[in-house]
Amino acid sequence: MPRSAHDEHAPHGSVVALTIGAMGVVYGDIGTSPLYAVNEVFFGRSAIATSKENVVGCISLVLWTITLVVLLKYLVFVLRADNGGEGGTFALYGLVHKHKRRGLGFLLWLLMLAAGLLFGEGTITPAISVLSAVEGVAIVAPRMSHFVVPLTLVILAGLFAIQRKGTTQVGKVFGPIIFCWFASIGGLGLLQVVHHPEILAAFDPLRGLQVLHSLGFAGSLRLLGGVVLAITGGEALYADMGHFGPRPIRISWVSLVYPALIASYLGQGAYLLGGDAIDKNNVFYSLVPRIALVPMVVLATAATVIASQALISGAFSLATQAMALGLFPRLRVVHTHHAHAGQIYVPFINWALFAGCVSLVLVFRSSTNLAAAYGLSVSGVMLSTSIAMTAIARLYWKWSWPLVLLLFVPFGCIDAAFLTANSLKFLEGGFIPLTLGVILFGVMTTWRWGRKATFAAYSHKKTMTMKELVALKETATLFDRNAVIMAPKPIRSAEENSPALLQLLWDRLGVLPKNIIFVEVVHRKAPYVHDARYDVTVFQRSKERGCIVSVTIVFGFMEEPNVERVLEELASHHEIDLPRDPHKWIVHASQENVLAAKDAGWLARTRLRLFATLRHLSTPAYYYYGLGNEVQLSTEIMPVRLR
Repeated sequence: MPRSAHDEHAPHGSVVALTIGAMGVVYGDIGTSPLYAVNEVFFGRSAIATSKENVVGCISLVLWTITLVVLLKYLVFVLRADNGGEGGTFALYGLVHKHKRRGLGFLLWLLMLAAGLLFGEGTITPAISVLSAVEGVAIVAPRMSHFVVPLTLVILAGLFAIQRKGTTQVGKVFGPIIFCWFASIGGLGLLQVVHHPEILAAFDPLRGLQVLHSLGFAGSLRLLGGVVLAITGGEALYADMGHFGPRPIRISWVSLVYPALIASYLGQGAYLLGGDAIDKNNVFYSLVPRIALVPMVVLATAATVIASQALISGAFSLATQAMALGLFPRLRVVHTHHAHAGQIYVPFINWALFAGCVSLVLVFRSSTNLAAAYGLSVSGVMLSTSIAMTAIARLYWKWSWPLVLLLFVPFGCIDAAFLTANSLKFLEGGFIPLTLGVILFGVMTTWRWGRKATFAAYSHKKTMTMKELVALKETATLFDRNAVIMAPKPIRSAEENSPALLQLLWDRLGVLPKNIIFVEVVHRKAPYVHDARYDVTVFQRSKERGCIVSVTIVFGFMEEPNVERVLEELASHHEIDLPRDPHKWIVHASQENVLAAKDAGWLARTRLRLFATLRHLSTPAYYYYGLGNEVQLSTEIMPVRLR
C-alpha cells in the first residue's frame, strides 16, 4: 500500500498547533495531579509531619520522581520505541510479538496485564480528578460541602453522555485551557517560592533520600505511595505519541508543563514551610488568593474534565487496538468524525467506565479517600514498560546487555519501589484497579485462547482442496450468484483446503455459486499497512463457469477494517468478478456453535463458558468488517468442538 495509508493517520498541523494540542490531551492527567498529590503525602492516610526537613525532603522526592521517570525515562528513551509512529502498551506488544524468541512469551502476557491495568486506571482517573477539583467548592463556601459529591456525579454524567457525539469541537479548546491551567499553577507556585525561597533546597536529591532513611522501610513505602500520585498520567506521553508525534510532546513538556509542575510543587512546599494557618483540607487551593478562588475552581474543573476526556478517548483507542490484535471481543465501534478514523466511540466501554466512576465517587466520597485506590495500576504499567524496554533496546536498538542493564534496571527499581509501596494500600482501595486489571487480563487471555482453539478446530475439518473445488465447479450445477465467503486463513495454493463453510454449503445445497470470492482478513501486529493492502489469487476464471478467486486483505491494528470498501475498490478496478453495486453480492459467513471436547475437565469447560459469553457480547465478524449494511448476508450454523 502507498505511504499515504499512514499519512492520513499521522499528526497533521504545525508544530506549534500540535504542541498546544499535546498539552490538553497528553498532559491533562499528570497536569492535574498537583490538586491532590501533596495533600495525600502530608494529610492523607499515611500522613507525615510538616516539619521543615520532611517538607523539603518530600518535595524533593516529587521533583526527582517527575524528572527521572517522566523526563528521562519516557521523554528521552521510551518515545524512541515507536511502532509505525504509534506508541502505547499494544504498540510495545506488537514490537515484541514480531520476534518469536524464547522468553518473550512471558513479556507478551505481562503487557496484556498492563493493558488491563490501564483500563483500571481509566475508571479511577475521571473520578479522582473531577472530585478533587470540585472539592474547591467547599473551600469557597464551606456550607456547600455536601454538594461536592452530587456535583461531581453531574459533571461525570455530562462528560460520558457527550462521548457519542464526538469531541472534535470540544477538542479545539483543550490546548488553550490547559495552557492557562499550567500558567496559573506555575505562577501561583512561584509566588509562594518568592516568600519562602528555602524550599529551593528540594532540588538536592539527598534531602529526599534523608527523609526516606529517617522513616524506615515501612514508613518510606507509605510515603512513596503518596509521591507516585505526582506522575499519574505519565504513561500518556507514550500512548498518545501517534496523535501528535514525539517532537511536539517533548517541546510542550520542556517549554511549559515541566516548569509549571516543578513550580507548583515547590509552591505547595513553600506554603507548608510558612506554617501559619495551614489548610489541611486542600493545600493546592490554599495557594490561590481569595479573590481568584472561584475562577480557579472553574479552571481546575475544566482541566480535570479535559484530563478525563483524554483518558476516556484513550480507553476507546486501547479497546479497538485490542480487538484488532485479537485480544478482545469485537465491540460496537461508532466513528464520530467522517474524516478522522481515530475519533471513535465505544458504547460498552463508555458506560462501563461511567458505572465504575460513579461507584467509586459514591463509595469513597473524597479525593483523599480515593487516592488510596490510585497508583497501583500506574506503577504496574510503568514497571511493565521498563521491562519491555529491555527487549526493545536489545532487539531493535542493538544495545549491549551491560548498557541495557545499566539504564533500565535503575528505572525498573524505581517502578518496583512504587509498585511495592502501592501494594500496601491494597486493602484500602488498591484492590479495585488491580481486580479490574486481572479481570480484563482474564478476558484477553480467554478470548485469545478461544479464537486460537476455534481456528484449530476449523483446520481439522475435512474439506476438499482448492484443486478439487476447481474440478467440481467445472461439472457442478451453478446458480447465478456472486458469493463472498469469509475464510479463516489466506488461500494461496491449489493444494490448500477450501474453507469449511464452502464444504458445508455444497453438502447442504448440492449447487455452487457462479462467482466465488473467498475473503480472508489478516491483522498485522503493526499499526498501519504501508505495503500492499490486498493480494488476489485467481484459481478459476471463465465466462461460462464464472470464477474462483481468493482475496487476502490486510489491516493494521490502528486502522478501520472496512472490508466492503476494499472489495468495492477491487470490483471497480475489475480485479475480482463482482458487480460494483454491493446490493448484488451475498456474503456467506459462519456462526459457530462452540462445544467442549468430550474429555474436557471442569476448568476447561469453565473457560469455554466464559469464551461463549464473550462471543455473545462480541459483534459478529461480518459487521465488524463493515459487511452487512448494504450487502445481503447468509449465516450458517457450524458446530465447532474445541480441544
